[in-house]
Amino acid sequence: MIPMKRYITLAAFSLTTVCFISCSESFLEVDPRATQIESNYYRNPEEAFNGLVAAYDPMGWEGKGGYGNFVSFVAGSDEAYSGGGSSSDLWYLQTMNDYRLLDPANGPQLDFWSKGFTGVSRVNTLLNVLNEKEIEGLDDAVKARYIAEAKVLRAYYYFDLIRIFGNIPLITAPLSTNEFYEVTQVSPAEVYAQIETDLKEAIAEANLPDKVPAATEGGRITKGIAAALLGKVMVYEEKWGEAADYLSMVNGTPGGTSTYGYKLLDNFSDIFRPDNLFHSESILEITHTSSAASGWGNTSRVEGFIASTMFGPRSYSGPTYDFGWGGCPITPELITLLHNDPRYGTTVNDVDSLVDLGLATYVPGYLNTGYFVKKFAPLQEFKNTGAGPATINYPQNYIEIRLADTYLMEAEALVEAGENLSRAAALLNAVRHRVGLAPVDATLENIHMERRKELATEGHRWHDLVRTGQAATVLQSKGFVAGKNERLPIPLEELTNTKLVQNPQY
Repeated sequence: MIPMKRYITLAAFSLTTVCFISCSESFLEVDPRATQIESNYYRNPEEAFNGLVAAYDPMGWEGKGGYGNFVSFVAGSDEAYSGGGSSSDLWYLQTMNDYRLLDPANGPQLDFWSKGFTGVSRVNTLLNVLNEKEIEGLDDAVKARYIAEAKVLRAYYYFDLIRIFGNIPLITAPLSTNEFYEVTQVSPAEVYAQIETDLKEAIAEANLPDKVPAATEGGRITKGIAAALLGKVMVYEEKWGEAADYLSMVNGTPGGTSTYGYKLLDNFSDIFRPDNLFHSESILEITHTSSAASGWGNTSRVEGFIASTMFGPRSYSGPTYDFGWGGCPITPELITLLHNDPRYGTTVNDVDSLVDLGLATYVPGYLNTGYFVKKFAPLQEFKNTGAGPATINYPQNYIEIRLADTYLMEAEALVEAGENLSRAAALLNAVRHRVGLAPVDATLENIHMERRKELATEGHRWHDLVRTGQAATVLQSKGFVAGKNERLPIPLEELTNTKLVQNPQY
């Protein structure tokens, strides 16, 4: 744990320190143990690899203490309410459920800022070393792969930061302490240009593999991940033709197996099984583990999947599930929308039906509807029984980009570009066919609706509403203000003694 309030300063801090990583079961199951002075580090290939793993590590952070993860955007959308024990419990969700409560001092924004800029700073340190320092014994091909991976990671962190905050600094090299205080924000176009450059250079790198063996390198960056991320970035930039081109590289023939090995799973519910990791539909999968035995004293760097506990019913007693914090009870609107959809049973945990049958009890929380998120529910079968509290050590991974998502993004891009509408229809209907639904025309309305149903409660809906300009209308009842709430506020701590400027209306 690094005890610093301004997390962008890690860009300066990492110039003199680097995390020393001990890997456990898979590539991304990491446990930072100590720090080393950079001048005494990166002495050999093992230490270069440790630096790479340190650059990956923030991807899996579940928050700084407020647990600002994708769950915040579920609560901030029309999919769910905040929940919790009361209107003051799970405050990071309350501020997203009622935008009138969201301000620079209150909200999940510091968690996202910390995660993003810590990742950027670690990448910048690693790239600086790999480009400037001769590491004895480090093979040139391996070094080239590390550089490509680092560039994709920097693009990933900056894409999150630009979507969430809009107005951010662009830092591509380690900073001195004095330089930090002179940092200013740049235009979103400059950030997107850097993201594109990093991803295109990584895709062009011959030593970045198309895919990796899941058993030993699951979650590690590949060309498939880079292409999927670049296609998604271009969707947000509304570069429709280019977006479709990159996404088609990922998707291949609709319903078939792509060049990168991606294929829709036959069974929708298998996507989210904690024991079905790095399957053929998973593109960008964030690893979580119980083996790190995270404790309450280091909640800012938890390696387990806290989202499972956040979604569980309060004081639950009954079959299948474990108790949780009662976060994100699903809205009646989404229940009605999904009720006759084949994906309902995988998406919705109807706890009240178990209560009505006398099979379970729970304590209804704030804004309770009786319906909870099932895709990431805390399952008794996977509850941690080893070291560390079970609450913050669920082993389920989070799939941030999966094939059905990229199918629907490519379909949207093709329709927006007015190109190859037959392929757009094939992509859309491959997603529907998987769950036994009849084909429909490839219209924007149908594609957006399919995204809403297919990806429900996975953290995409809020971003989709913002990028398509629907957020102010759809989220009006939550106090969403147009021209303001499309972005989170810059954290209050980041404004003191710096040249950073707050986002409009905050």
